[in-house]
Amino acid sequence: MTDEEESPENPSEKMVFEKRAASPSRKPEFGDPRMYDPDFKGPVVNRSCTDVVCCMIFIVFIMGYILLGLVAWANGDARRVTYPTDSQGHFCGQKGTPNENKTVLFYFNLLRCASPSVMINLQCPTTQICVSKCPEKFLTYMEMQILYKKDSSYWEYYRQFCKSTAKPAKSLPEVLVDDDCPTAVFPSKPFLQRCFPDFINRNGTLTVGDRVLFEDGSGRMRTALELREAANGINKILDAREIALKVFEDYATTWYWIIVGLTIAMILSWTFLILLRFIAGCLFWFFTLGMLEVVGYGIVYCFQQYTKLQQHPESSLTIYNIGIQNNISMYFQWKQTWFILMIILCVLELTIILLLIFLRKRIHLAIVLLKEGSKAIGYIPSTLVYPVLTFILLSVCFSYWIVTALFLATSGVPVYKVSAPEGQCIHENETCDPRIFNMTDVPKACPGALCNFAFYGGKSLYHQYISTLHLYNLFVFLWLINFVVALGQCTLAGAFASYYWAMKKPDDIPALPLFTAFGQAVRYHTGSLAFGSLILALIQMFKVILEYLDRRLKNAQNNISKFLKCCLGCCFWCLEKMVKFLNKNAYIMIAIYGKNFCRSARDAFNLLMRNILKVAVTDEVTNFVLLLGKILVSGFIGILAFLLFTEKMPVIFGGPISLNYYWVPLLTVIFGSYLVAHGCFSVYATCVETIFLCFCEDLERNDGSAEKPYFITPSLHEILVKKQPVPQKEKE
Repeated sequence: MTDEEESPENPSEKMVFEKRAASPSRKPEFGDPRMYDPDFKGPVVNRSCTDVVCCMIFIVFIMGYILLGLVAWANGDARRVTYPTDSQGHFCGQKGTPNENKTVLFYFNLLRCASPSVMINLQCPTTQICVSKCPEKFLTYMEMQILYKKDSSYWEYYRQFCKSTAKPAKSLPEVLVDDDCPTAVFPSKPFLQRCFPDFINRNGTLTVGDRVLFEDGSGRMRTALELREAANGINKILDAREIALKVFEDYATTWYWIIVGLTIAMILSWTFLILLRFIAGCLFWFFTLGMLEVVGYGIVYCFQQYTKLQQHPESSLTIYNIGIQNNISMYFQWKQTWFILMIILCVLELTIILLLIFLRKRIHLAIVLLKEGSKAIGYIPSTLVYPVLTFILLSVCFSYWIVTALFLATSGVPVYKVSAPEGQCIHENETCDPRIFNMTDVPKACPGALCNFAFYGGKSLYHQYISTLHLYNLFVFLWLINFVVALGQCTLAGAFASYYWAMKKPDDIPALPLFTAFGQAVRYHTGSLAFGSLILALIQMFKVILEYLDRRLKNAQNNISKFLKCCLGCCFWCLEKMVKFLNKNAYIMIAIYGKNFCRSARDAFNLLMRNILKVAVTDEVTNFVLLLGKILVSGFIGILAFLLFTEKMPVIFGGPISLNYYWVPLLTVIFGSYLVAHGCFSVYATCVETIFLCFCEDLERNDGSAEKPYFITPSLHEILVKKQPVPQKEKE
């Protein structure tokens, strides 16, 4: 305080004033700003291990995850997924077994698969056996017995679809009781190693083979539609059989061009990032002004429609017709609708204009930081290749999780359950033994009930905790993928921080900054990265459990429970977004100062809160520009792919001659290009956030004098830093 400043005249105010002056150590609400440190020249070199306890816990979980994979591999059998399984739990087509040459699964009575129990138990309540081929013609058991007396070849054909214990002399009631043979067979074709009816659409009429009606072997006439409904009950993708084959052919024809398109997308993404130092401002203002023009056109159009309907009194909205219109288009025939839309667009237009006026300097700041980020990537081009390493690590984690889950699901011995045709048996889903099933009381209490294979399980300690092991597999998977992402963010932040804190760029940038930052993150801060990713994994695990409970209890929910579920889902979504944002900034502080996770998160939070308005504007401008970049890259690649796959310019491209569905590879290329651009632009987003935090620290540490120079580039210094006016007494 200078001599010209006056102290408060009120004694009480003077006491408070003196108390505040006597306690200079009183901390602000969001911590003290950074002080000048002549020894600080960027990311700290001398570091120590942080969050060691969490690192040890993380290593223990990884070792347990590896052990889980080994145990699941020893107890599981992937063939149980590869090969279909009959009612006795035997594989169809497995080498070294009696079913080696029987590669297709056949259902005795496919019509039973229309039972509601199919969707509950995921098992069709009919006997299933392995056969070498599917039936090729209509034939009932009664017809076979009549024809067998004249020609034994009919039994030889029919016995292919019966159990080995079947005999042609058995009567139909005996066959139904012993469940030795199907009551009828009909033309079928193998699909996914299962016999499905050979449906043919003839002039809009669905037929099986060449028949619309057929006998089911029990004296009843059935239609092809009934059989179709039953087939859909066991396999919902039957309708997509022909489409799936054509899509596979399209991928086989265009895979080379898809890879070329994704490669071009990566090159375009890299080029876009390098050029952002020149086009960031133009890109932002061009699309912003374009958005204002679109909203303005909407206002004019709404006003024209309102004026037009003003001349028709019957177009007014009254209290009597509120909420009774089922057709949404009817609402646009009322002038009040267009008036409300016009008011909304006017408010939106005014809000955007005011934000652009009052936040113009901070928008300029964000654009300059975007240009600086592009320059940093140009000086450290190796950062553009790092997403490839992240993709490889994520692919390894995802593959390990899938394989472990597969072997866990196929662990154990065959377990058999009681299944009834109508799904109303009191013994439904009870465990049974197929060897003695017919001697129990279940067939008497539930006529037609069967003892069929259900799943693989057991009574050992390992099998009793299969569900828990599945949860452990999922949790560690979420922890690992979040750790891989955290490692990438910390590594990139360390490299870009080395760029910012170099006084003479690029001469003072250390050698191999990306490799150095990666080594420091793995050697010293594995525990801190594991700590942050653990918090995020727990939130995501709660979201998965909440979604699982919602699906299991969907039919038993009322409006209140649905409302609570929506509220919880919204809260967890917001919490996840907030934690991701804080974690990313905490990793940046870890890369710079080498402190533990909690302290780094606190310092990052305080620094952001001291510059909250700059943070909001910079993030929104960055996200907007990067979104435009993703749209431009994927859109450009999409246009080229469209011209290629639709043969609009075959002379230039020389692409595929003909495709069944050109939109399949087209959508694949567009979506893949968007993901490639997202991966490359995530590097740029990390770069901008790192430079922004370093910039805020730089302004707090230094004042731009010869003793405390800024580390920012001269262009940034002229645009962003305002020199404080020199007091009048100092001038004198």
